[in-house]
Amino acid sequence: MTATTTPPVRQRVLPMLVMAVCTVYFLVPIWWLFVGASKSSEQFTSTAPLWFADFHLIGNIGDLLAYRDGLFLRWLLNSLLYTGGAALLGTVLAAMCGYALAKYRFRGRELLFNVVLSGVLVPATALALPLFLIFSKVDATNTFWSVFLPSLVNPFGVYLARIYATASVPDDLLEAARIDGSGEIRTFFTVSTRLMLPALVTIFLFHFVAVWNNFLLPLIMLSDERLFPVTLGLYTWNTQVNQIPELRGLVIVGALLSITPLVIAFLLLQRFWRNGLGAGAVK
Repeated sequence: MTATTTPPVRQRVLPMLVMAVCTVYFLVPIWWLFVGASKSSEQFTSTAPLWFADFHLIGNIGDLLAYRDGLFLRWLLNSLLYTGGAALLGTVLAAMCGYALAKYRFRGRELLFNVVLSGVLVPATALALPLFLIFSKVDATNTFWSVFLPSLVNPFGVYLARIYATASVPDDLLEAARIDGSGEIRTFFTVSTRLMLPALVTIFLFHFVAVWNNFLLPLIMLSDERLFPVTLGLYTWNTQVNQIPELRGLVIVGALLSITPLVIAFLLLQRFWRNGLGAGAVK
């Protein structure tokens, strides 16, 4: 028998210290945002930035929602439509493509997969102008579809779906489903997607965050402010702060509310996401 050795104190303390520093680094901006959103316009610049003054959060939210007949609510709804629809459909498309690349043998499969990988390396900023020119040719700029359709593409999701499908969907199980008379589409949606569920949730979360934070594409495509997502809407307000000082408080409160859907999505789906990462590490 070999006695287990306890790691030195330095090896245990140093990782915890690094994690604590990273946690503070990521949480301080959110704390600042919450504290700032709870202050009045006068208190925001005259009080301590990281501590509360008079708590006006509820009133500030009411002022934000009432400003210009609830324009912020429309921006928030636009973001939910852009992001929720694109993330859901994009996840399904990525799963189908990755599953096909993993489980079917056809000529040019590896070439096609390499093209997908190259799409992961292309920054979104490099594609914004070509997309604008394409949509302008068909008079589709300044529409819902000019932002929604490009957001469906998710090369990283295809890559992740292929890797996970290869590891988690046995070929013998698919062969048994075919022998039982199940078609390919039925097998994918009733058998394979259940085995790939952790990966699908992970793809959905990454896609949701990417589309929600997308700024350049709506900036180029849209000119009607009623079609703006919340990120672009808050940016336009922020550029007018010097002319309209009261917008500063609305931007801060709006920024706080704009991260709420992301927090909710992670809290609801983190169990599946954590299981997916753990299963991937084991396999």
